This record gives sequence, structure tokens and C-alpha cells, in this order.
Amino acid sequence: MPQPGASADRDTDTTPRHTIGEVLTALRGDFPDVTISKIRYLESEQLVHPQRTPSGYRKFSLADVARLRFVLSAQRDQYLPLRVIKAQLDDLDRGAATPGPPGDDAPAASLLSAEEFARAAGLTDGQLADCVEFGFVTTDAQGRHRGAELPVARAVAGLARHGIEPRHLRVHRTAVEREAALLEQVVTPALRARSEEGRSRATEQLQELARLSAQLHSALLDARLREVLGS
Repeated sequence: MPQPGASADRDTDTTPRHTIGEVLTALRGDFPDVTISKIRYLESEQLVHPQRTPSGYRKFSLADVARLRFVLSAQRDQYLPLRVIKAQLDDLDRGAATPGPPGDDAPAASLLSAEEFARAAGLTDGQLADCVEFGFVTTDAQGRHRGAELPVARAVAGLARHGIEPRHLRVHRTAVEREAALLEQVVTPALRARSEEGRSRATEQLQELARLSAQLHSALLDARLREVLGS
């Protein structure tokens, strides 16, 4: 994820000269779903701070555009809620590093060859083929893999080191699909909202539901394993 505001020419980066329409055009190539309403909403949430002309028009600097890219990438690739992204931006503003997940050496939006993906995930070629067959990771028309799927592949690789192969894990994928369908039912009415603010709040709700669902899964598994250990 690019760090906002990083440039050899800070004066140029921080000069407010771009209209919101120009910013939208600059972002649309990487984020086709972005809208002017979305940019305004991110401003209202204090994630970007464009200056205003005397007549009230917004003017964005290159640093502002970089911040918007940071936010949109974090939402799209890491599914982070806005409060977490804002905390990361605050850390960056203070000069602190914002670490990614351990071993996350490939950008989430990148496309990797099967060989690169298997090496980054710690999978053998056969295990990667099984991951594709059983639906844990996907490929595009050229057989490439998305960097965003590396966390799943690395988890599968870790279990494989204990003798649990991808074919044994189909129950996990089935359970996740059912769980996702349940959570989707909860937020679908809100996701149909026409306002960008309504959709953003629905996204935040879905992320919170996902976190709680993962917490429940972890707690139930922990309780069951304590029974196995007799503790």
C-alpha cells in the first residue's frame, strides 16, 4: 500500500490545485467504483483535508490524492474499517511506520504467476493446484493469482505442514460460504441505499459482523479443544 505524501518535492505535493472532478478522473483507473459522493464522504470522515477556495470549491493536492488512494486500497484489498484506516493515516502523519501482516511481501492488488504465488505462500505446486481445485484460491484467464489471496494460501500451507491437506479443508470453505450468506442477509437492505454514506455504514457493519463471527468461531474452537485436552 503506498504511503501518502511520500515525494521528493513536498511543495509540489502539497499545493492544492486539483478539482474534485480531476481527482475523480485520476482515481477512476484503479478504483472504477469511486464517485464524487464517496470522496466527499471520506472528507466528512476526516480522512482527507482538501482546501477550499474563497467561493467554496474544493482543491486537492497530490498528497491528498495519495491519501485517497491509501484509503481506497485499504478498503478494497484489506477490508479495513474507516476508523482503522484513519488510525493508520494518523500514525503515518506522525512519521510512524504502518506494518502489514507478517510476511506480506506482495501487494494485495498484484497478480503473481503460479510459481511466484506458491513460493510466497509456502505451497508446493501440487498443493497450490489442490487449493485451486477446492476453491480456496482463484486464477485469472492467464493462470495468475491475486496477492490478496496469499493469507488464505499461507494458512493452507501451515496446516499442510501438519499433515492436513487442502482436500481435508473443504468443510471450512463450505462453512464460510454459509456464514457469508447469513451476514449478507443482514446488511443487504442497507447496501441498497442510494447514498454513499449509507453504503459506507453498511460496509462498516458487515466488517464488524465478520469480526464478531470470527471471534465466535475462535472461541467455540478453543472451547472444544479444551475438552479434547481435558482441561
